[in-house]
Amino acid sequence: MKFVLEVELDGADWNEGTTVQELSRILRYWGGNLHHYDLSPGDGSAVYDSGYREVGHWTVAPE
Repeated sequence: MKFVLEVELDGADWNEGTTVQELSRILRYWGGNLHHYDLSPGDGSAVYDSGYREVGHWTVAPE
């Protein structure tokens, strides 16, 4: 299986100073929530930034 996290940087409303902060937050928040999922193929969720805007998604895919 493969865990895939995709975050759209071009469409995000972030500036040069907040991109690293937002990505760090996304990794902490969504990484901490993974225990709520079985992590089997097909699992996934939208990913939101600190302004609650959808900026990507994660999925579990068969390799």
